[in-house]
Amino acid sequence: MDLFEYQGKQYFAKFGIPVSAGGAADTVDEAVKVADAAKYPVVVKAQVQVGGRGKAGGIKLANNADEVRLHAGNILGMDIKGHVVKRLWVEHAS
Repeated sequence: MDLFEYQGKQYFAKFGIPVSAGGAADTVDEAVKVADAAKYPVVVKAQVQVGGRGKAGGIKLANNADEVRLHAGNILGMDIKGHVVKRLWVEHAS
């Protein structure tokens, strides 16, 4: 079974395994809301089932809402090895 990172983290949390504060987002505005709740700095991560997200620019650190808007806007719709990013995982940078 292949899971996206956000799905794995949701399962971990459901069963009491600690995960960083955060959540999934499908839009830039949702990403900002999740980031505000998780507290800055946060990591904005492309959710695709392929390796190399970071090297492709699909994982970015954000220190404030403006940076989340910039990174989320750039990552959503990005093509990473033939996989188009439709969802983000935004979590507190730990």
